[in-house]
Amino acid sequence: MPPEPDAAVPGAAVPDRARSDACPGALRLHTADDGALARVRLPGGLLADRQALALAGAAEALGDGRLEITSRGNVQLRGLASDCGGELAERLRAAGLLPSDTHERVRNIVASPGPGAGPAEGSADVRAWARALDAALCASPWATGLSGKFLFALDDGRGDVAALDADVTLIAGPAGTALLRLGRAATGRPVPAGRAVAAALDAAREFLDAQRAAGLRAWHLRELPDLLPPGPVPLAPPAGSRPPLGALPGGGLHVGLRFGVATAGQWRALVDAAEGELRLTPWRGAVLPGAPAGRLPALAAAGFRTAAGTAWDGASACTGLPGCAKSRSDVRADAARALDMPRVPDSPRVPEEGAALLPVHWSGCERRCGHPAGRRVDVLATGEGYRVAVTGGPQERDTAVEVTNELMAAAVAAARRTT
Repeated sequence: MPPEPDAAVPGAAVPDRARSDACPGALRLHTADDGALARVRLPGGLLADRQALALAGAAEALGDGRLEITSRGNVQLRGLASDCGGELAERLRAAGLLPSDTHERVRNIVASPGPGAGPAEGSADVRAWARALDAALCASPWATGLSGKFLFALDDGRGDVAALDADVTLIAGPAGTALLRLGRAATGRPVPAGRAVAAALDAAREFLDAQRAAGLRAWHLRELPDLLPPGPVPLAPPAGSRPPLGALPGGGLHVGLRFGVATAGQWRALVDAAEGELRLTPWRGAVLPGAPAGRLPALAAAGFRTAAGTAWDGASACTGLPGCAKSRSDVRADAARALDMPRVPDSPRVPEEGAALLPVHWSGCERRCGHPAGRRVDVLATGEGYRVAVTGGPQERDTAVEVTNELMAAAVAAARRTT
C-alpha cells in the first residue's frame, strides 16, 4: 500500500492522482506476502461486543487468527485465502459491520474515545456524530468519489484526534456548536448547533466539486490546500492529548496493544473485560467505557499495555517481513527487541522511566506505511541495518545516522530524547 503524502511544499507541483487509491477494504482484498488482507472500517472505532466477537471468529476461521488495529481505529484481518471474500462479507453483514457495499471504503471516521474535556465538555457526543456521519455518507451517492484514504475526525474539544491532520475535522464547542477545520489549515469555519454532521459532509462534497472543476484528482485535501477557502476563526495547535493508559478518571479503562496486534484469544479477553462496548483508538488501543479497574491485572497478564511510562509509548511499525515482500527486515521483531531492552542506569540505550519521548515508527521500506503525523523518529530498514532520523513537524532537520541492528536501540533511544 502506498504511503500517505506529506504536507504540500510551497512551489511544488500539485499532485494529480490519475489512478484510484489502492486502499484495501472489506470487499476489496489486498494481496500481501502472507495472504490476502481485509480492512474493516469502524466509524469512530465503535464496536458492540457481539461485533467484536464476530471479527475474532472471522480471523480464526478465514485468516491467521490475529486482529490488527490500524492508525485510524479500524481492524485488519491478515492471512486470508484469496477466495474467502464472499464468506467474509456475509459474516460482516450479519454482524452489522457492512452497511453499504458501495461505500465501505469511504467510512473513514475517527472520534475522541472518551468524555469531553475543556470548553467542549458536555457540549457534544462525538459518538453520536460518528454514527450520523456514517449513515449520511452511506446515503450519499456522490460520496463514493472520495478516496479510501480521505479521513474525517470528530474531536470532543480535548484536541486528541484534531492532531491527526484529517481532511475534515470537527472540533466540538459549547452548546453543540463546532469549528470545522479543512486539512491542515490554521483557521476554522464556525458551525452552529445541530449542523456539525451536515457541515462535515458539505466540506467533503465541496472538495470533490472543486477538484473536478479544476480538472484535478487528489486523495487528500492537504494535497490541494488552496482549493477551498479557509475559515475565519484562528485555531490553537491541537493538544494531541491521548487518554492515559489504565483506569480513566471518568470511569472505564484504556489499554494498548503492541503494534496494534492481538490474537483471537487476546481479543476475546478484551471483549470480556469491555462489558458491552469497545472504542478502538487511532493509537492502536481500546477504550472500554464500562470496565472496572479490577479488570486491569487480567488484561496485563493477557499481554495488553495497561500503564504508560515505558519505551513502548508512541511506538509503531509497519508490517515488515514476512507479511510484506517489499520490506527489507522483520521490523516488528527488531523494534520489539529494542523496546523491551531493560533500562541500564546512565546508559543511552533506553530512555529514563517516565521521560517524555518523541513518537517512533519503524518502516521496512521507503513507503513508510502507517507512519504517524507530526514530528517523530523515523527508523528505516536499509538491508544492512537501519537509518534513524528525527523527521516531521515545523522544526524538521536532518539528524540521520546509519547503524547496525545491534546499535539501533541506542540510536533510537537517543533520537527520541531530541527536542
